[in-house]
Amino acid sequence: MGAHRFDDGDRVAASSDPARRVVAVLIAVKDLAAAKSRLAADFSGSERTSLVLAMLSDTVAAADAVSVVDSVTVVTPDPLVAETARRIGARVFDEPVGDPAQPPDARLNHAFASAAAVLRRAEVVGRRREHDDDARIDIIALQADLPAMRPAELAQAYAVAPRGGRSLVVDHHGTGTAALILKDSPGELAPLFGVDSARRHAESGAQKLDGTWPGLRLDVDTAVDVRSAYRLGVGPATAAVLRSLGWSDDASATTA
Repeated sequence: MGAHRFDDGDRVAASSDPARRVVAVLIAVKDLAAAKSRLAADFSGSERTSLVLAMLSDTVAAADAVSVVDSVTVVTPDPLVAETARRIGARVFDEPVGDPAQPPDARLNHAFASAAAVLRRAEVVGRRREHDDDARIDIIALQADLPAMRPAELAQAYAVAPRGGRSLVVDHHGTGTAALILKDSPGELAPLFGVDSARRHAESGAQKLDGTWPGLRLDVDTAVDVRSAYRLGVGPATAAVLRSLGWSDDASATTA
């Protein structure tokens, strides 16, 4: 990972204890050509690409800094995203091929669900297979655009998430899902990211988590979100990109 807290040998050794919980963070990223189209009025195509990759880097680094997290995996169809993820130490899964006619949200959820299932199978390799093995593999599905997230925020959200099912962190708009957590359960992740996902996740049985986690809740979709994240304090990769575009603390409220 970014700080290389675990190498592959460490992961195998840590996972060999059948009583130990394994926490895997999963981040799905669309192809860059379709990413952040709502920023097109404020950022050029190359600027959006740089910003998306920087936000991903900061999100991965923050997740990796959480002590209970064993791995961070990026699932994507985009080779540049995959290259960036590998360079910062994340695992990479190619986005599984689904129905090409699927709308983007359905494709994203298929990617999350498929990768979560593969992660769980991979983590129990070498264990004595038992009916509750999957319950020992916790999944945190994160948005890829959380540049202001602090490791402590994600750690606290995971800590307060109830065991035995799914829970969610609602985004700053109150309608989306910043994180979906599957904890101590053999059930499926059952992601429903997309329009009005907070309501749909809650209706499907996921519990909304309370907590003052401004960075974790601030997923970036618009130029207003970029400004809000910048004021809150973004990670070093995102800060470097924005400063290269002329942003400063004084100008962040008016410059995009």
